[in-house]
Amino acid sequence: MKVVVYSKENCCLCDEAKSILRELQVEWEEVDIYKDERLLEQYHLMIPVIEIDGHIVAYGRIHKDVIRKRLQQMRSS
Repeated sequence: MKVVVYSKENCCLCDEAKSILRELQVEWEEVDIYKDERLLEQYHLMIPVIEIDGHIVAYGRIHKDVIRKRLQQMRSS
């Protein structure tokens, strides 16, 4: 399972999202949208964006229960 967090520097919502992933003991790859013009255009109003196996599962204010549920669904399928 591949988890990607699209974020930017100095973003409190992004920090909260990464904290939730740490609590859930999830490894993730972090992508700074400001280093890719296409990603900046796509996600600038949505960050943080959490993507699991190519599917956006949450963005903006991230809720731990939503992520936990999606992880369980992805692991069981």
